[in-house]
Amino acid sequence: MSKVTFIGAGSTVFAKNILGDIMLTPALQGLEIALFDIDPVRLQDSEQMLQNLKRTSGSTCSIKSYSNRKEALRGAKYVVNAIQVGGYDPCTITDFEVPKKYGLRQTIADTVGIGGIFRNLRTIPVMLDFANDMQEVCPDALFLNYTNPMAALTNAMNTYGGIKTVGLCHSVQACVPELLRHLGMESDGVKWHIAGINHMAWLLEISKDGVDLYPEIKERAMKRQQSEKHHDMVRYELMFKFGYYVTESSEHNAEYHPYFIKSAYPELIDRYNIPLDEYPRRCVNQINGWAEMRESLVNDKALQHTRSHEYASYILEAIETDNPFRIHGNVMNTGLITNLPTEACVEVACLVDRNGVTPTHVGNLPPQLAALNRTNINTQLLTVEAAITRKREHIYHAAMLDPHTSAELPLDQIIALCDDLIEAHGSWLPAYR
Repeated sequence: MSKVTFIGAGSTVFAKNILGDIMLTPALQGLEIALFDIDPVRLQDSEQMLQNLKRTSGSTCSIKSYSNRKEALRGAKYVVNAIQVGGYDPCTITDFEVPKKYGLRQTIADTVGIGGIFRNLRTIPVMLDFANDMQEVCPDALFLNYTNPMAALTNAMNTYGGIKTVGLCHSVQACVPELLRHLGMESDGVKWHIAGINHMAWLLEISKDGVDLYPEIKERAMKRQQSEKHHDMVRYELMFKFGYYVTESSEHNAEYHPYFIKSAYPELIDRYNIPLDEYPRRCVNQINGWAEMRESLVNDKALQHTRSHEYASYILEAIETDNPFRIHGNVMNTGLITNLPTEACVEVACLVDRNGVTPTHVGNLPPQLAALNRTNINTQLLTVEAAITRKREHIYHAAMLDPHTSAELPLDQIIALCDDLIEAHGSWLPAYR
């Protein structure tokens, strides 16, 4: 019997999607589901929720919670990671409030930018601890990483943890259907090709019955951009200027580039409908709504679930049955995208079967797209370097090369900001020399 371990199982809603999907998959019946979380209350909530689903679905998967992480991992064939080190309070608050004192504003702060850098610095040491445990008790397990910052964490696990890791994100699955829906276009029968880096992968081709859809997409997008305020104005603007649509949302991409959140041009915030401090608002709303949500998830004995679009259950099913399935995964760039650094983590189409996750070759991206990707890769790689070497200077380097941070602050202020964030995070970070 195969075993899947879910680390961060207190993420009850996400556990419902990932593990509920597994419990509904015929080929995965009898699987052992091991749950681990550092919050015993949320862990118990998730176990109760899954037991409710087991009753209503008739699944034969077994469910067990663990207080010891290594025992939860022992003998696992698959490990799903969905942790958030430091949570909203205090660490997300710190990531937003300290930069504000320097006039540096953010929207989500979980990928690059100053917030993404420090989320990485908190998370990489914890995940490398997971890797050490896995090397001892399940060295051949496939690690499915859902935690952000996706690219740097997946890179660290593969490069320094020695664990087979694929990073999984929602943005690729949702990209084309959402783009076409908002433009009033049908998605049935549409073919597309996407590649790049996580949260900045590019819709390289899109066609239907052999007809390129990009001219119609751009025409409709221009009419919409000129006639109404909407949620996707940053991505449309990037498409108009650089030629291609990007996978992740406008609120994310507003802070991945130096063009949109600028204290010298405050009118850009309104022009592009940019939701500053969006992630803290979402966190507060989720915290405030948890009591009601908990009642519907944890205490509902008739709880139902429909298999979601998350990749995890499809990956397990493809490996267990040897029926191939295509995903878009975050993997190391072993010559896959030839004009991006080989030490980077890239997001490309992958074939999954009994051999595991096999990435596909892309070749060169259009040069302007590769250039935009490299601006974010620079910060990702230097953040990983900082986390591994524990050298404070590499934290400075990562921040000084971040597109948004460097467009807003001079060098001395960037260094001072990093020092203030290191101090504010305190024991959430290891010591940096």
